[in-house]
Amino acid sequence: MTISDYKSGLGSHSKDTKLNLGNLFSNVAATGMTDIQFYGTALALAYSINDAELTKAVEAEAEGKVEANVIEAAKTAASLMAMNNIYYRFIHLSSDKQFGKMPAGLRMNAMANPGVDKADFELYSLAVSALNGCGMCIDAHVKTLLEHSVSAQAIQSSVKLAAVLNAAKTAAAIS
Repeated sequence: MTISDYKSGLGSHSKDTKLNLGNLFSNVAATGMTDIQFYGTALALAYSINDAELTKAVEAEAEGKVEANVIEAAKTAASLMAMNNIYYRFIHLSSDKQFGKMPAGLRMNAMANPGVDKADFELYSLAVSALNGCGMCIDAHVKTLLEHSVSAQAIQSSVKLAAVLNAAKTAAAIS
């Protein structure tokens, strides 16, 4: 199954989502992201969204465009952000600031050596953090990405990818 196949299963209520999916996946260069950044981000998002058909479609699109290390890093970003986004969203939203002063005590060693370029992994993590709604994580990832000279266009595109893939999952669920 490809993104095109996935789009064909979406109902008529999903015209905009279909167009956005097509635009993103048919012109990766327009996103300001490299193939490794785009497909790694898309994979991390698909794994986070946890829709089997969408994951198959994104994996099919990524096939031949990225190596196994990118797929593994995307899985790592999805699983780490599943943990971090919950914890740091709590820290950020809690009116009791004592929790932010306490050590997290969460193992996150994979962030230091994710198996891909640090900026690429940060882009995957940013998109998943946007999907999961963690403002504290979003700020931290954007800061790191800008320090690594990742373009504003690439940063925006990673979050657009999160928005569109999330919309696709929702559209598929109600089709």
